[in-house]
Amino acid sequence: MAGHSQFKNIMHRKGRQDAQKSKLFGKLAREITVAAKLGTPDPAMNPRLRAAVVAARAENMPKDNIERAIKKAAGNEGENYDEIRYEGYGPGGVAVIVEALTDNRNRAASDIRSYFTKSGGNLGETGSVSFMFDRVGIIEYDHKVASDDAMLDAAIEAGADDVVSSESGHEVYASQESFREVAKALEAKFGEPRKAALTWKPQNTVAVDDETGEKLLKLIDLLNEHDDVQNVFANFEISDALLAKMGG
Repeated sequence: MAGHSQFKNIMHRKGRQDAQKSKLFGKLAREITVAAKLGTPDPAMNPRLRAAVVAARAENMPKDNIERAIKKAAGNEGENYDEIRYEGYGPGGVAVIVEALTDNRNRAASDIRSYFTKSGGNLGETGSVSFMFDRVGIIEYDHKVASDDAMLDAAIEAGADDVVSSESGHEVYASQESFREVAKALEAKFGEPRKAALTWKPQNTVAVDDETGEKLLKLIDLLNEHDDVQNVFANFEISDALLAKMGG
């Protein structure tokens, strides 16, 4: 398919542009604390916490920070965060899903709604766009970890649904139900992945022109800069030229 899948672009842009490490570490710590509070503070027994710790390590978050976030949950310290999913349409009618952890629902809703409105989009009800995405598990490895064929064979054997291999790495997709088992099997074979998490994968992507694409990327950057926003997903593709222009 021509152009770049925005599903992947957003993840790369978020990692690069969130150069303010303190803000990024704050978001990672928030997810670790929430995951530990909802389950057990042992990553080996708590899949969501395990995924949060893997994500933190991938961003080189200090071990002390990770342990402190887990202890905060175990000691029932810190704020209580609500998990909220916002859904809406960005410029060009592109579907956007925003996952947030907030201690102030009114503030988060007001800010996120204003971002959509200013960009020429609109925030909808929960469920208004998520039907266009599949909730799946993704396990990512660097490309050097295994050949495309070796990763495909291992993923099939582990029970995965799909594998996408490129120069940037291997992406293995699995259903919500089989995600943990697939991740465990691959980790036993290839070591710890650079990412293992549940995600929203678009069923189809929409190619947009550069003008619309630029507006969408600005909206996504704005959302990602908000302290309460953990993840942003959208179902559009942009051209190589725009990706280069925007520093992708």
